[in-house]
Amino acid sequence: MYAVFKTGGKQYKAATGETLRVEKLDVENGASVELDEVLMVADGDDIRVGAPTIDGGKVTAEVVGHGRGDKVRIIKFKRRKHHMKQMGHRQYYTEIKITGIEG
Repeated sequence: MYAVFKTGGKQYKAATGETLRVEKLDVENGASVELDEVLMVADGDDIRVGAPTIDGGKVTAEVVGHGRGDKVRIIKFKRRKHHMKQMGHRQYYTEIKITGIEG
């Protein structure tokens, strides 16, 4: 059984027991989180697709930890103009473990 849900403006496919890195959630470590925006639930050949979400569908997860991703380097360069600009970015994330899928 797996589900497709939406959080932080992105969509994730997850099954029970999987660990995912999602956009930062303001929840402390070890806390339980309910994600209500479930777009699809599949259990073998039984597939339910919402329009846009499934009524009563939710994914429960436990927060494992928080962190920051790898550095992304941004370089803006204009040839023959003696101009180069460098920047970096590290995105915050929350690591969650899926504990249950309802729908």
